[in-house]
Amino acid sequence: MELKKGYKQTEVGVIPEDWEIFPLGELFSFSGGHTASRDQLSGDGFCYLHYGDIHKSNKTYMNVKNEYQEIPKLNVPIKMVSQKSLLNDGDVVFVDASEDDEGASKHIVVQNQDETTYISGLHTIVSKSKNDYVYNGYKQHCFQTADVKRQFKFYAVGTKVSGISKANIAKIQIPLPPTKAEQTAIAAALSDADALIQSLEKLIAKKRLIKQGAMQELLKPKKGWMVKKLGEICDFQNGTSLERLFNKNEGYSVISIGNYSSSGNYVETNTFIDNVHFDEIAKFLLKKNELTLLMNDKTSIGTIIGRVLLIEQDDKYVFNQRTMRLKPKNNYNSLFLYHLINSGLIHKKIVLLAKPGTQIYVNTNDIIDLELFIPKPEEQTAIATILADMDAEISAIETNLAKYKLIKQGMMQELLTGRTRLV
Repeated sequence: MELKKGYKQTEVGVIPEDWEIFPLGELFSFSGGHTASRDQLSGDGFCYLHYGDIHKSNKTYMNVKNEYQEIPKLNVPIKMVSQKSLLNDGDVVFVDASEDDEGASKHIVVQNQDETTYISGLHTIVSKSKNDYVYNGYKQHCFQTADVKRQFKFYAVGTKVSGISKANIAKIQIPLPPTKAEQTAIAAALSDADALIQSLEKLIAKKRLIKQGAMQELLKPKKGWMVKKLGEICDFQNGTSLERLFNKNEGYSVISIGNYSSSGNYVETNTFIDNVHFDEIAKFLLKKNELTLLMNDKTSIGTIIGRVLLIEQDDKYVFNQRTMRLKPKNNYNSLFLYHLINSGLIHKKIVLLAKPGTQIYVNTNDIIDLELFIPKPEEQTAIATILADMDAEISAIETNLAKYKLIKQGMMQELLTGRTRLV
């Protein structure tokens, strides 16, 4: 392919002729963090950066001043900590271990202009600038391109856990604009995109809290509500083992343990059963407005046991073992029951019914004997409508959030490779 005028081919792709490629070893010196377990952390002592907190963060920077209260602390004599493990403004901290290749490039850039004592911890690699080639703001973005992430994946080693060494990080190459002005302009554009994304994330969190408060009030038993057992208001049927029929291509979507989230939302696992098995699974096909309830939980804390999913399409889903079909009878609103059973009050009741085992579980009889406070049909419909409107509003914001994240990904590929110049 003919190169566009003013561009050149390099090991990390096509970049402008006036840009240069640098291995990270020329830009940074590397050292390890101070080893301390999560159990040693508390609310007292010096700020401490655990590699797990980098994995959990959806940001590529840590502003120590703004986030001081949330940062875990380690109470340790500071003389026991190497100076190389203390984090200064502009330091980049990479994780050296991840459960998958995608996490191998996870990192944060430290914003610490007040020079607060901040200790880099277990399974971290501290990267300190050797020179001023990379503007601090630019560091927050330049390790996120597809080419750079590909290099991290290439150098990550391991099976169950992927690890990357200081020596291998030093080999990773990044393209750099020739001037601080261009780096600053790129960083500003991408930071504006980040600010928009973060504002939408905060708005979603706020809307979810508002909905949670509304649910507590709307679903609180009131005068005139009747006590009904779940088995009185729903026909029920336990699932069966269908694993022998699974495929990863097409057909009926299978609902199993992995499809339930801790909030009662559906999680896609791309597990199917082919249509040719219809006769074997026909009586386990779900209909629109039915519910499926999870009877088992892989954990010991019951975050998903008792959660229900609302089926919104006929003959698309088939329910597997460890789940139960709930088919609401006349005068009982499916959407109302979906919100009621997933509410904190009812979910806690189900968790208390759970029995210990390799996986904690609830018995069918305990579930169908579960007592619920139910209003008249018209009030069920009104409550369900209010909560559905709230869900729709949150869903619309989440759609916008996903769109802007894709836009930002495109911006990074354009700006951080020089395809689009900001000069």
